[in-house]
Amino acid sequence: MSKKYHVTITVNGDEYEYLCEPQQTLLDALRDELMLTGTKEGCATGDCGACTVMVNGTMICACLMLAVEADGKQVETIEGMAKGEELHPLQRNFLELNGLQCGICTPGILIAAKALLERNPDPTETEVRYWLAGNLCRCTGYDKIIRSVLAAAREMRGA
Repeated sequence: MSKKYHVTITVNGDEYEYLCEPQQTLLDALRDELMLTGTKEGCATGDCGACTVMVNGTMICACLMLAVEADGKQVETIEGMAKGEELHPLQRNFLELNGLQCGICTPGILIAAKALLERNPDPTETEVRYWLAGNLCRCTGYDKIIRSVLAAAREMRGA
């Protein structure tokens, strides 16, 4: 039996503690230890972006970060995007403009899009496409995703 490591982490503003194996990923810790199942596993190799989360303000693939590396860090997941019952404008626009299909890629895309809009509140379509290039979707063909992000950006700017 391998040694388990004690980790203290802040996720979406709430402090958590868990024990993890040295090889356990942050994705698995979020889903299995903290029961935050919104972040999805798509490829387990960092190629699809389904497991995108923010760690200390930086976008990362949670399948590529070890759970022990998250000790003392601030993590933002899809569960923290809405404020209570009020959806974030990105979430609302994804629903209204059909920017999602099966939902596996959606949490990672929403986290990535939020990171973009926090850095650039008025992106062009090309900038949105470039920013989301690391997030693969097998269902939508991307057009509705891009339209949803641009509509949310307009809404957030008050345009």
